Amino acid sequence: MELGLKGKLALVTGSSRGIGRGVAIALAAEGCDVMLTGRDAKALNDVAAVIRQDGRRAGVAVIDLRAKEAPGQLIEQVKRELDILVNNAGATKRGDFFELTEADWEDGYALKFFAHVRLARAAWQLLKERHGSLIAIGGTGGRKPTEEFTIGSSVNAAVAAFSKCLADRGKRDGVQVNCIHPSMVETDRLWRRIKAEMDRTGWPEQKAREEMCKSFGITRFGKVGDVADMIAFLVSSRGSWMHGATIDLDGGEIPTL
Repeated sequence: MELGLKGKLALVTGSSRGIGRGVAIALAAEGCDVMLTGRDAKALNDVAAVIRQDGRRAGVAVIDLRAKEAPGQLIEQVKRELDILVNNAGATKRGDFFELTEADWEDGYALKFFAHVRLARAAWQLLKERHGSLIAIGGTGGRKPTEEFTIGSSVNAAVAAFSKCLADRGKRDGVQVNCIHPSMVETDRLWRRIKAEMDRTGWPEQKAREEMCKSFGITRFGKVGDVADMIAFLVSSRGSWMHGATIDLDGGEIPTL
């Protein structure tokens, strides 16, 4: 399916690994040039090398988006039109509410929420000029809050609400905005949880995976490609009518309307 993305410029945050890496590679495969961002220079350069093999351009910005000035500095590095912004960066700490510190909360919001806000503000004019697209990555914790995920659930709900507000503005400015809530996706972070369950129960890996899927009420764990393919479609001309949506990409985890 031709998506009409050839020659567009995409900025993908948190693109050194996991979902961000997969999204960057998928967009490049559809013909986009990509600006990669993260804190691990080696990992970012490895992703850039993969993208350049397909003849696409890949810029690398080693930057910590928790710093207030970082989003503006990142947009300065783009230096030309911007068609697609994928706000993906951010992970939050799990744990007992009464053991999580103020610093844990501040760190979670700094990268997963305020970095999204600041980067959207810094990039908006470029996206407006190109009638571009903004995708925010949240997580199903924002739809199904649990006691051990107080920070993540709160942040992901805030990301979705903020995206709705931006989408309202986007109707006037010609910027498409959507939010995706992925469920459990096969990344290093998920593997650590699977390994912890194997250590706790003594189960072999396959048993641990099956039981975890049952406990989350999902058909299977997601693949990075599931998220990347959804984003590639949404930001393409074929997905242009999808606006202001919050999509549960979750294998059936969220049972409510």
